[in-house]
Amino acid sequence: MRKSRHGVKKARRILRARQLSRAAGVTLIELLVVVTIIAMFAALVGPRLFRHVGRSRVTATRAQINSFQTALGAYKLDTSKFPTTEQGLQALRVKPEGLNNWDGPYLPQEIPVDPWGNPYVYKFPGEHGDEPDIVSLGADGKPGGESDDADVLSWKSQ
Repeated sequence: MRKSRHGVKKARRILRARQLSRAAGVTLIELLVVVTIIAMFAALVGPRLFRHVGRSRVTATRAQINSFQTALGAYKLDTSKFPTTEQGLQALRVKPEGLNNWDGPYLPQEIPVDPWGNPYVYKFPGEHGDEPDIVSLGADGKPGGESDDADVLSWKSQ
């Protein structure tokens, strides 16, 4: 009788150990299922998230161009003209030589780069009306382009 009790106790311990290991651990299949679900979720959400990031950069660029245009309007009210291409947007921060009635700086901080890290292109006289042309060359930093690489243009920023 003693022998059978010992065998039953041993069997119960083995069973309990197996139950605990199953409850405490995660099988490889369960892990693969979770990783697959996360990958599918990322594949669906990722492109939408990056599209919103691209749009927000364009929106920030348009806001910055509008800020430049407002500052340029104040500059013109004071000096009766816009800065030349050579003077550029820097004329909104530092008085150009020989210019009377400059009452700047017209921007509170240094001239920023666009959200992609590229300098803005300023041209006056512009090719699109009486206002200066201000251009952000987009993500690729080159003229033209599509999607995130598309230029953001002052004459089309409204």
